[in-house]
Amino acid sequence: MNTTLRGLLAASVVAVASLGGALYLAHEQPSRSFGAQAFGSDGGVASLDLNALLSNPHLQDQRLLDNAFRQVETAYYKPVDAQVMVSGERRELVAYLKKHHIADPAIPQTAATGDETADLKLLNRNLRLAQTEYGSRTSNVELTQAAIRGMLNALGDPYTTYLSPAEITSLEESLKGGDFGGIGVYMVVNPRTKELLVEPIEGTPAFRAGIKTGDEIVAVDGHHVAGMPLDDVEKLIRGRVGTSVHLDVRPHLKGGGALAYGPAHAVNLTREQIYVPSVHAKMEDHFEYVRLADFGQTSYEEVRKALLDGKNHGARGYILDLRNNGGGLLDAAVEISSLFIPEGAIVSTIDRAGNRDVKNATHDVIGATPLVILVNKYTASASEITAGAVQDYHVGTLIGTKTFGKGVVQSIYNLSDGGALKITTARYVTPLGRDIHHRGIEPDVVVDQTVDPSLIDTPHDTQLAAAKARLRRLAAR
Repeated sequence: MNTTLRGLLAASVVAVASLGGALYLAHEQPSRSFGAQAFGSDGGVASLDLNALLSNPHLQDQRLLDNAFRQVETAYYKPVDAQVMVSGERRELVAYLKKHHIADPAIPQTAATGDETADLKLLNRNLRLAQTEYGSRTSNVELTQAAIRGMLNALGDPYTTYLSPAEITSLEESLKGGDFGGIGVYMVVNPRTKELLVEPIEGTPAFRAGIKTGDEIVAVDGHHVAGMPLDDVEKLIRGRVGTSVHLDVRPHLKGGGALAYGPAHAVNLTREQIYVPSVHAKMEDHFEYVRLADFGQTSYEEVRKALLDGKNHGARGYILDLRNNGGGLLDAAVEISSLFIPEGAIVSTIDRAGNRDVKNATHDVIGATPLVILVNKYTASASEITAGAVQDYHVGTLIGTKTFGKGVVQSIYNLSDGGALKITTARYVTPLGRDIHHRGIEPDVVVDQTVDPSLIDTPHDTQLAAAKARLRRLAAR
């Protein structure tokens, strides 16, 4: 197969279990949930009045809005101006209604008072007005979601947002390792031809049916997928375990070049529970190469296993590829960093009150040396925690280009509608106290390379070549 096409598929982080990249932010799962709870005026937790909820359908929407407002005021990593959230709610409600062909929505502009009870009344009044006046032409549920999303978006923090029930389910699936009902393929769109190409995961229905790396999916259950967003194709392919899906597949012809395909043929598959690993590992040139797609719940065990496999096979050096890795769980970053760092702080998070929470190494170092970590401008969040710690302790060499610069941490707070709030609750610093937010991390060895997934792990990957060259020099000492 054409090496560029092979690299395009091998380097793809857009899998059937993908989240669309980015939530792939470091976050902590909090110990408290704000799902089926309501708050009294004293700030304590009050029992829900189910009869009141049933008799007044707007009351549950009010509870959601109240919880979101209070949670931001309590947990956001910087002080919040209530007026910003009040104005943001109105702006998003108006925008939502205009999208539904309501030309001049009568949602008044209001001034926040700074008093929580009064400001909550303002927020609920505007939501209730939108639902009463326009709910029959739109959706009360979507209006509530728009109000919450507007409050959070107004903070100007791209990492603080409302996640719909579908989005939080997708996030949870990805961080658990992509455990879902499907057929087991990675998908990528060839940027030149727009063909939807696949790579099967070994042992899955797609693999057993004979689908090969580089094959093109033409249609799913009769729906032609050319030009369709990957998320939409994902929805067509995924489904309940045990159900069937029909694919039209054009096989890639070996030796025929990247554009050589045979005629399409039908493939009928039964969906199974699919686990998508976050690690791709191999021994090459006596070096253990480990590419990590994200920091999920299974990533630590996968990375540890790959590194130990390298040791058992006599690896002369180790490469951890964090390029295009947008992050994930903070705890996973601490655990993976601890494979290289024997003791001491890995990262410190700092909340709005200045309280510092130090996450220390877990004493699980395995002696994977010498080490190179590959980074680029899309190495972000949890990836930067690991890269920053390795650099501060001088236990490895960073090669590539400056990282993204996301030095804040998010927490997830569940809501009773099945959605959740993702709120920036702290900033973090490296072991040496470096704040990398909006600054990024400069690698020890700068090797510039176009950010093109098709280059990764191919003969044209100059950053990988530089990593191997450095390891050879270190191994020769």
